[in-house]
Amino acid sequence: MTDIHFGTDGWRGVIAEDYTFDNVRRCAQGFAQFLRDTAQSERGLVVGYDYRFDSEHFAAAAAEVLAGNGIPVHLCARAMPTPVISYAILDRKTAGAVNITASHNPPTDNGFKVRADYGGAVAPEDLKQIESRIPRDLSGVRRMSQEEAKRRGLLTLFDPTEAFLAQVARMIDVEPVRQAGLKVVMDAMWGVGTGWFPGILADGKTEVVEIHNVRNPIFPEMARPEPIPPNIDPLLRAVVAEGADIGIATDGDADRMGAATEQGEFLNQLQVYALIALYLLEVRGWRGPIVKTVSTTSMLERLGERYNVPVYETSVGFKYVAPKMLETDAMVGGEESGGYAFRGHIPERDGIVANLFLLDMVVRMEKKPSELLDYLFSIVGPHFYHRRDTGFPADQRQQILQRLENSKPDRLAGLAVRNIVRTDGFKYMLEDGGWLLIRFSGTEPIMRIYTETTREDKVDPILDAGMELAGLGQ
Repeated sequence: MTDIHFGTDGWRGVIAEDYTFDNVRRCAQGFAQFLRDTAQSERGLVVGYDYRFDSEHFAAAAAEVLAGNGIPVHLCARAMPTPVISYAILDRKTAGAVNITASHNPPTDNGFKVRADYGGAVAPEDLKQIESRIPRDLSGVRRMSQEEAKRRGLLTLFDPTEAFLAQVARMIDVEPVRQAGLKVVMDAMWGVGTGWFPGILADGKTEVVEIHNVRNPIFPEMARPEPIPPNIDPLLRAVVAEGADIGIATDGDADRMGAATEQGEFLNQLQVYALIALYLLEVRGWRGPIVKTVSTTSMLERLGERYNVPVYETSVGFKYVAPKMLETDAMVGGEESGGYAFRGHIPERDGIVANLFLLDMVVRMEKKPSELLDYLFSIVGPHFYHRRDTGFPADQRQQILQRLENSKPDRLAGLAVRNIVRTDGFKYMLEDGGWLLIRFSGTEPIMRIYTETTREDKVDPILDAGMELAGLGQ
């Protein structure tokens, strides 16, 4: 049996290598035991899944184990976006959810994600408790067939669409967007974001042109369904070819978003987060804290100063963002991956609502996406961002870590280092208001090196300096 370790949201593996039906059943047993031990089992669980290979069958395997432990299961009748599954937790008042998805990762992968009763990521200490209860083999796994579970009232098939759409209507009045006459190119990336925007914006003057909008678990034209270049390049080309006003995208499970200007230029995740925060503050008139991870934009601090709202920084991952949002009653939380969550909704990434907010910003401010970016920069100043992911031999991790621990540079790429923040990795705060971040991936032997700077000519030199600090060359 595979030794299973939970990452940020749960467990991910390679299909047929370690991600097998037996290992999914073991994970389900671990979650079931945790719920039983914490007196939550009677509340039941939502079980959902995406368009990845065999996801519906892995979900059925998990459901059979949960039912075998006497836990009522609300099983989605078809593939659903992650935010729809998460909202179903609140709608059905369950103890949480199991979601079979590997989100934006390569087509070889699938995952077992867990969610808490508040509709967001399970807190890190509870993730450890679930992991510790995963049995070492199948002898500790209880199962019940779907037929028997239905007969005993332990398994119900349901469609969470209507409840989610009602929630969307509470979050935003889409009628102005529907009647604006925009031409929107939507890239569903072969995932479960397919059909949602044509449906929500139907019967109006706005036209939605979808691409990559059928199930295809090998994700042609992209290395993975993650809405960043080069995966998003077909969307950028389609925006120009269609003469569209904007391009939007969701990742494989629709909890993350991507965007393109009317000129077919990518709006990076840091720019989008700052735009969404500006929209909530200026257009919607919201007030309240902003939660961000250590790897996302310092433009949020500038907006916080302008609108007198606090900004809190956490480690990378929504298992840190969600609890901080709940603790501070934050109006928005987000991370560098393109995932954003909103007060009054769920403390969970939602690529559907986030994209609708961006479309509404275009309509309400009467500005093209490129003009919105110019307006943002007029407030916070220009900011330039890039990230490099570099593999390294796993056995050298400790050596790299020690090298970074011992290195305390005064300057990087000619810029003075004002402070080193150790929230998650090594974040060097620079004199221009920018930063360099070096951190290990939580799931694979990859070093991530990020920078955001107010000087475009410094992007590559700062990243080069980060590579040198880590001893990874260039």
